[in-house]
Amino acid sequence: MKKLMITPFALALASLFLMSFFMVQKKPITIYLIGDSTMSVKETKAYPETGWGMPFVYFFDESVKIDNRAKNGRSTRTFLEENRWQPVAKTLKEGDYVFIQFGHNDEVETKKSYTPQDQYRANLNRFIAETRAKKAVPVLLTPAARRKFDSTEVGKVAETHAVYSDIVRSVAQQNKVAFIDLDRHTQKLLEQFGEDKSKLLFMHLEPGQHPNYPEGKVDDTHFNELGAREVAQIVLREIKNMKLDLANRIVQK
Repeated sequence: MKKLMITPFALALASLFLMSFFMVQKKPITIYLIGDSTMSVKETKAYPETGWGMPFVYFFDESVKIDNRAKNGRSTRTFLEENRWQPVAKTLKEGDYVFIQFGHNDEVETKKSYTPQDQYRANLNRFIAETRAKKAVPVLLTPAARRKFDSTEVGKVAETHAVYSDIVRSVAQQNKVAFIDLDRHTQKLLEQFGEDKSKLLFMHLEPGQHPNYPEGKVDDTHFNELGAREVAQIVLREIKNMKLDLANRIVQK
């Protein structure tokens, strides 16, 4: 039986291959977050109010930058009118992601941010089309559920975004876009915690409990740190479930 001979050239070639394999670095990308106060970065004076986009930044490796453009009180219409989307669309590059989550402020007719249903749909379609035009990846999300339990069924969360969440679902299906039904997932989360314990996820503070809110606070829309982390974990889980390429950039523990 002949003995296999490895030449110096073959050895050098193999070493070079292995070095190049391990030296391959992932192309840097940016994840843009556009949406409202449930996603946004909060000022220190608002603490412990926390948008889920804040803990979201810690999920990914060094190849990913999170650029959170979400802003309190904004709807799809005001986000566009205030020229908040246009700089994102201009900066986008191939391989980037845009997570789109509006609805809280679009759906309330008494708010200045109100967006009629047809315009809401059109705005979502615009975000998707302009993202794809740059060969970036849009991810559409329904708005996070409010903490409102059904008065007729114990332990059941009431629908507070029914119409506008359905529009998001429809737009996602029509455009075959990556989609996270955050409304339904957060409803389930609240039901798992229960009507009383789910207060632990939101801005429920007794008078004198925190210096930023000396008179206390009862807010069933905005998350505290725990709530924001729970919602961010839902988004992370769905990224994995959809098997987005982005999942390959999640920090490995």
